[in-house]
Amino acid sequence: MTDDENRVLIGAHVRDDDPVGTAPQIDAQCVQIFLADPQGWKKPVPREDAQALLDSGLGVYVHAPYLVNVASTNNRVRIPSRTMVAQHSAAAAVLGARGLVVHGGHVGDGDDVAVGVENWRKLFERATFGVRVLVENTAGGENACARSLDRLAMLWDAIGGYDVGLCLDTCHAWAAGEDLETVVDRVRAITGRIDLVHANSSRDEAGSGRDRHANFATGTIPPELIAHVVREAGCDALVETPAERQAEDIAFLRAALAG
Repeated sequence: MTDDENRVLIGAHVRDDDPVGTAPQIDAQCVQIFLADPQGWKKPVPREDAQALLDSGLGVYVHAPYLVNVASTNNRVRIPSRTMVAQHSAAAAVLGARGLVVHGGHVGDGDDVAVGVENWRKLFERATFGVRVLVENTAGGENACARSLDRLAMLWDAIGGYDVGLCLDTCHAWAAGEDLETVVDRVRAITGRIDLVHANSSRDEAGSGRDRHANFATGTIPPELIAHVVREAGCDALVETPAERQAEDIAFLRAALAG
């Protein structure tokens, strides 16, 4: 890889309609977008700005729709979720994306989380994807497959041998009660890698189980602690904070990493 490709990029999840235009307004070096309705099951359609994204020099990440749950024990959710991962990763590849972020998912009430972990393994056993899938830790729900580091270890035992990466969300780790001072080392001890950080503050207290993002200045996570995670991870970082203060959040991160 070139020095430019090895450079750590700081950016944001931006509106899908004009990521190339929005990025310089908030001084983002990378962007994350959806390629279809995040609350729907629609297949991505070709983007008119695909070439502009390729020519922009921005690092591009794609987030799978929120409904995607490949861990589900419900066939009506799991099977279309597998299809969506394939479709969105193929569409992400057209944009030169660095990865497709997919939430860790969950099983139904009373179901064994081990079944959800096995469903993740089957996803990679049965298909390869246009870009690397980045599994994101989530905190909401006792049945989530990537809620705690113990759960993450179960999941990685099943899928770590495939071409899969990890997206570490600071808000979700905080909500799960993880110690952000040490979380990078502990996650790396399990996965051997962190490919992307979602650098978010939280609207709620530590251990709340609520995955609700906030800007750095208004959230409950000390901003220096978020910067610490990004620094230790040493990979691209994106804020998914409310848009009106994203530029401020990016500027804080960039200054903290330069200091």
